[in-house]
Amino acid sequence: MYLINKNHKFHYEMENLLRVYFPEKITISEEIPENEDYCLTELDGSTVSVTVRLLGKEYSESKVADFSEKNADDTDESYLERKMALMMFELLSEITEYTPPWGILTGVRPAKLMSNLSEAHGEDWAKEYFVSELKVSEDKTNLAVSVAQKEAPIIKASQPDSYSLYVSVPFCPTRCSYCSFISHSNESAKKLIPEYVEKLCEELAVTGKIAKELQLKLESIYIGGGTPSVLTAEQLKRVTDAISSNFDVPSVREYTIEAGRPDSTTKEKLEVMKNCGCTRISINPQTFNDDVLKEIGRNHSAQMTLDCFSEAREVGFTNINTDLIAGLPKDTLESYEKTLSKAIELSPENITVHTLALKRSSNIVTESRKTNSGIVAAEMLSLTQKKLTEAGYVPYYMYRQSKCLGNLENVGWTKAGYECLYNVYMMEECHTVLAVGAGAVIKLKAPESKEIERIFNYKYPYEYISGFDEIIRRKEYIGEFYHKYR
Repeated sequence: MYLINKNHKFHYEMENLLRVYFPEKITISEEIPENEDYCLTELDGSTVSVTVRLLGKEYSESKVADFSEKNADDTDESYLERKMALMMFELLSEITEYTPPWGILTGVRPAKLMSNLSEAHGEDWAKEYFVSELKVSEDKTNLAVSVAQKEAPIIKASQPDSYSLYVSVPFCPTRCSYCSFISHSNESAKKLIPEYVEKLCEELAVTGKIAKELQLKLESIYIGGGTPSVLTAEQLKRVTDAISSNFDVPSVREYTIEAGRPDSTTKEKLEVMKNCGCTRISINPQTFNDDVLKEIGRNHSAQMTLDCFSEAREVGFTNINTDLIAGLPKDTLESYEKTLSKAIELSPENITVHTLALKRSSNIVTESRKTNSGIVAAEMLSLTQKKLTEAGYVPYYMYRQSKCLGNLENVGWTKAGYECLYNVYMMEECHTVLAVGAGAVIKLKAPESKEIERIFNYKYPYEYISGFDEIIRRKEYIGEFYHKYR
């Protein structure tokens, strides 16, 4: 599918919305192609036009914008952008006979938008805006409201001097077919692990010193990846010891480690996690169907996940998250229901359900593998909501990724009292996250302000190691940032 944008600046929004209907590659062009499907969006003064050619048939709509319809928060530009998106949405929904449940909303944080609109205009106005102006379904609108309400007390409890610590371990046993991190699972990358751990511990020491000098209060710790359990038990202990030596671990409200894949998690590693003060782990099968696991390149069985979960309970973990993915290749609605039932039977404190995202450099995309449709993924999420609600779980955080099937969402479900604080802090950007390791991004949240600035670490392990001095130098800005607001 080709996309041609003329006389406007709304390229990003138009491309993301078009991808909801056509998740395969979108080619941006300045000219209408011959004998190819295309979508043309155009702005001529206040006249908005959208033309679509699909399978040899051409469809078109054009309207003069009525600026008297603008909302109080609208600029002329935002109003025209929304009108163009609505025109594309209505035209493509009619042509394809598919109406995306999130309407024209393509943003990452729908619950944050709902919260902001509710704060400014009241919840009833915000819900009406979602439904009438953004064309979000009532079901998804209510989901955004539920998540926003669940997040509110967690966000409120975050003080101006609070922060979270994120530790990146960007290595995996194998590369899953839906993953875009090409080099992190090959043998040359794994050879870097010992030196990477050394540098990571050094960076933790520098970061801890800065946090103490600024008198920041640590709320949560999250060790993620990748797959942190790809480290040996000794390497994992070195990292957790470095955290304990440089941060006030006993005072944190939550300490999460992604145990990750059961093919790299052992009882010895689980004991290291438990002994370091970790209060929450994540065991991520993605599916409990062995044929689907094989298709996506994971070298473990469903039974290995069950065994790993049992070991985690034996070690003493009382707060476990389990990740699932809706829309995986070879998965059907029936087999996905079996996965949900098995997850509920295990009774983890959190179940996080992601929608498959078609990342550009993943094997699924580069090898043009067959995937489920957005319609099937939507049915899976609808089933998820029904079964998890019946099992006593409630949605507590949500985010959306670019190129998700059907423009759908990722939702964290929780039992009462087991909300993951870090997930909310990170997703809603309500306090600073000091991040270390390859690919880590420091988010600096100004006290008593919505101002956010970012400091990026190098993405790949070899870059992280070779550019380590520059990474440490960049951390000087953390102090400069806080001094601006104190």
